[in-house]
Parts: sequence; C-alpha cells; structure tokens
Amino acid sequence: MLSGVIAIDKPKGFTSFDVVAKLRGIFKERRIGHSGTLDPLATGVLPVFLGKAARAADILPDPKKRYTAGFALGFETDTQDISGAVIKTGGKKISRELLEEILSAFSGEISQTPPMYSAVKIGGKRLYQLAREGKTVERPSRSVTVFEIKLDGFDESLQKGVLSVECSKGTYIRTLINDIGEALGSFAAMTSLRRTYSQSFDISDCLSIEAVEEAARSGSAQSLLAPVERCFECYPKMLLDPFAEKKYKNGVLPAAPESLKNGFVRVFGSEFLGICEVSDGALKIYRNFWGD
Repeated sequence: MLSGVIAIDKPKGFTSFDVVAKLRGIFKERRIGHSGTLDPLATGVLPVFLGKAARAADILPDPKKRYTAGFALGFETDTQDISGAVIKTGGKKISRELLEEILSAFSGEISQTPPMYSAVKIGGKRLYQLAREGKTVERPSRSVTVFEIKLDGFDESLQKGVLSVECSKGTYIRTLINDIGEALGSFAAMTSLRRTYSQSFDISDCLSIEAVEEAARSGSAQSLLAPVERCFECYPKMLLDPFAEKKYKNGVLPAAPESLKNGFVRVFGSEFLGICEVSDGALKIYRNFWGD
C-alpha cells in the first residue's frame, strides 16, 4: 500500500494545490495532502503526504521554517509582494546600518496582522476572496515567533536586499517585510521567497516535479517516498513486542515505561503504529498510522 512523504521543490508559478494535483496523477493516489502552503510566487520546500501518511499533515511537531526572501524598499503593493499592484511609493533612502538596527525589533515573539491577500477566513470567507471584491476588513492580529532574522545582502543604491528568516508556523514573510518598511519610515515589498526548511525537510532533500515524473516513467517513483515516522523523530520511541502489538491494534494500550516523561511518543511494533500521548504513565492514542 502506498504511504510516505516526499519533499518537493515547488516551482514558481505553481500553487501548492497544483503540486498536489500533479503528484496525485503521478502516483495514482487519491489520499494526498501537503503541509505549509506556499504562494505561487514562492519556491522551495513543500512536504507532500501520500496514502496513510496524509493522516500526519495536521499534527506535525516541528514548528520551525526557514526562508530566504528578496525585498525592495520605496514602494508598497496591495499583496505586500511584487505580484500586486503598487499602492504607495516614496519614503526616505535607507542605509544598511539603519536596516540592520531595525531588524533586531523583529526578532522573538512579534505581532502580525494577516494580509488581505491570504487564506485566513473571516466571517466564513477567505480574505483573498474579499480582497478580490475590493473589500478590506478588520483582521485580528496574532503572535508569531521569529527565531532568527539576518540581512544577507543590501544594495543601498538600488534599495534592494535579501533576508534569511527562521520563524514559527503561520508567519507571513511578506507582512514581516512590509512591517519592516513601515518601521524604517519607508515602504517595502517582498520580491522573492524561497523556503529552505520545513517539517524536518531541508531544501537539499527536495526533488523537482520533473524528477518525480521521470522516476514514475521508470517505475521507481514509490522509492522516493520517505516513511512518515521521519517527521516525528523528535519524539522518543517505544517498541512493543508481538503480544503487546496485537493488543494495541485491538485497542488495549500498555502502560508507558517509567523512563518516558509526559508528552508524545512514537509507537512501533512490526511497523510504525502511531503517535501516543503519555500522561502519568498511561498511553492515549493520538493518531494511528497502521491499517488502511
């Protein structure tokens, strides 16, 4: 039975759904999902989950994502990136020293207001749907965490540069750049975005869609899939003997070893069985990965 994870280097111009649709056709698998939507402008790491592994897409433990983002100062767009219509221009010319000084204010826990061109729902409608209707609505701000932000390069004459950002899930990099522009007393827009790490996958782990298509033509596409348990390697491992595994599959859970602290654990028998939560020595099933 087909099951596993594959990290795709999403090409520019594709939506995340476009990638899913492509892989659904390549692998002939209906059950397929992805983690961490990327806008069409963005490229880079897009983990895709097939078969039983699709059960993992909403419970992944690694909150960190890394990006390389291009930006330009002096203008702002309605989408906060280069794909949108310019709505503001001007602002003072910014030095590299001032820019680096401002960045420190955007490290740690910060507050962001989701952009109008985003998939956040307000009143049952996606914000981007409202934006396309010419509407602007109040959006509640939310806390996100920027673990690291640094300036990789900045051309003062062109007022263009590149940032490296490591951040929590839910962080809008284009909004981060927009807010940096405001803090500088100027305007800013994201010009490019490449995700280099997500859900335990680095950009070096990724394959192009063309490479997957070529593997499918040679009959080796399934060998490209990583086991879903890879995404949970941060959790300790618990191994069941054949008798305990049989009881587990019948809904009778063993006690957790005393060495396991409260939290999540990967449970294995003859196969990866699932993720359980340990609470005061007792196991509770969080998500199963055995069976159909």
